[in-house]
Amino acid sequence: MSTDISSQATSTSTAKSLRLREASFEDYPHVVALESKFHLDTKNYEAWTHLWTNNPAYRKVKDRFPIGWVLENRDGAISGYLGNIPLDYEFDGKRLLAATTRAWVVDTAFRAYSPLLLDRYFSQSDVDLFMNTTVNSYAAQAYSVFQGVRVPVGAWDRSLFWITSYQGFTESVLRKKRSVTTKALSYPLSPFVFLRDRLMRRRFHRKDSRVSVIPCAGFDDRFDAFWAALRKKKANLLLAVRTQEVLDWHFKSALAQDAAWIYTVEGSSGLAAYAVFLRQDQPELGLTRVRLADFKYLEEETGPAQLTAMLQTAIDRCRRDCIHMLEIIGLAPSLERETERLSPYRRDLPSWLYFYKATDSDLAEKLKNAAVWEPSLFDGDSSL
Repeated sequence: MSTDISSQATSTSTAKSLRLREASFEDYPHVVALESKFHLDTKNYEAWTHLWTNNPAYRKVKDRFPIGWVLENRDGAISGYLGNIPLDYEFDGKRLLAATTRAWVVDTAFRAYSPLLLDRYFSQSDVDLFMNTTVNSYAAQAYSVFQGVRVPVGAWDRSLFWITSYQGFTESVLRKKRSVTTKALSYPLSPFVFLRDRLMRRRFHRKDSRVSVIPCAGFDDRFDAFWAALRKKKANLLLAVRTQEVLDWHFKSALAQDAAWIYTVEGSSGLAAYAVFLRQDQPELGLTRVRLADFKYLEEETGPAQLTAMLQTAIDRCRRDCIHMLEIIGLAPSLERETERLSPYRRDLPSWLYFYKATDSDLAEKLKNAAVWEPSLFDGDSSL
């Protein structure tokens, strides 16, 4: 399906013709060129197509689910792109089809037509839920126009973090402030940051000896049993499907690049909890960073302590590997309170990251209740 648009480019007086159409895998070279032009994260062709071809949700709906849309100019060049990725969710015993975006990017001369891509995304009739967890300050205004609302749980406009390599972290901060003597200054400044951390903040509590954290190289059949228990235990919550197959698909690229760490806690009858941490560096600042991508647990009484133990394990690894920081975004309040034991820093983010929209009015009303949410960066496209 395509739509012809007659537009006047803002930078010239020449009328240009645009066509809005569904994206195809053949558009990859043009899409990645546009993403690169605006310094967005890019994937190679195999990793990019993997988002759909190996996606368990996409296999069931591919005949009626576009992989995205493009704005094509008269010369056949791609001047705008918005990816569209299906995800399976469950709520109240029902399976829901969710959609998330990827790389909403439009060339400068055609920025006025950016909302056309978003309009096509929100006009999908087969989608129950739109989930977007990487909404920047510009996009937040557009999402509000399309009745996107903020997720009611977690602080998605700030993060908690720990400095795990003082010299490297200090150097990246100086680079962000565009210091011309970044490297030279980072060495004398980093001991002061270290001493401040020790003098002004509490030391970490020792790990809870009752919680044994086990690294895991990949997702095995224990995760299917865990998902079966989780969906039964938390049937009243909105949950992204987390079968072994889905987890393999979701984290395949990161695992292949040794950029994902999986930690588990065993219970008396199998997995009791797991966490996935992802490398999400900022190369332009020289910053190396790990983020908590997903954490799920079965028992409310033990979940917070399991999270703390996994965070301490990940922090220790960051220190060993000279990674500059570990960061968490969007934790539920009960879990965030537990992380206070580890004395995190805080930083404000430029915008609220997590917006959603339900197409059914009854579902929309139920999702206003914060008690039915347990969100994480596994939702949307934050960890894809």
